[in-house]
Amino acid sequence: MKYLIAGLGNIGSEYVDTRHNIGFMVLDRLAEMLKASPELNRLAYTVTAKYRGRRLVLVMPTTYMNLSGKAVKYYMDQEKIPLERIMIVTDDLNLPFGTMRMRAKGSHGGHNGFKHIDQVLGTNNYARIRMGIGNEYLKGQQVDYVLSPFTDEEFEELPDLIDKACQGILSFASIGIGRTMNDFNKKKKKPKTPQEPKQPDN
Repeated sequence: MKYLIAGLGNIGSEYVDTRHNIGFMVLDRLAEMLKASPELNRLAYTVTAKYRGRRLVLVMPTTYMNLSGKAVKYYMDQEKIPLERIMIVTDDLNLPFGTMRMRAKGSHGGHNGFKHIDQVLGTNNYARIRMGIGNEYLKGQQVDYVLSPFTDEEFEELPDLIDKACQGILSFASIGIGRTMNDFNKKKKKPKTPQEPKQPDN
């Protein structure tokens, strides 16, 4: 059984480690976990690896973000992978940094990568992981913000966030989107502040 996992971003050294490339970061880490190395192929860097009897086709489009659908559609057709076994991983301005959401489908929310994929596939009925990058920018500076590097503090948190996304992908390929979403989207409960013991009445 094959699964197509596409992480979105922009190629070029100037985009490495920028917010808009977190989809690439997740797939790079996933390839490392699967002991495989991305290779440059048509329209994308790709990895093919096995996981628990599944065949994972990892795709990092080289078409730039706005044309991501070309690579997704090409490898869907090339590998004969149905829509229900596709997952897209990308950044999301509408979520605070450190927040992640997995969905079975959804609107593009203004994201150019999703827009093009929707256009090429003719549907938005595919699984996705949206990685929050926050929206701490001034009016008119959205492009500069998404193409800027993470802060030092954010870089310290990134490994754990990226590993969680990778585990979510592997779970999706193992047990499906429904059960995986239930676990992946759970919010961590904040530890209760211990209350001071009541003083006895005198």
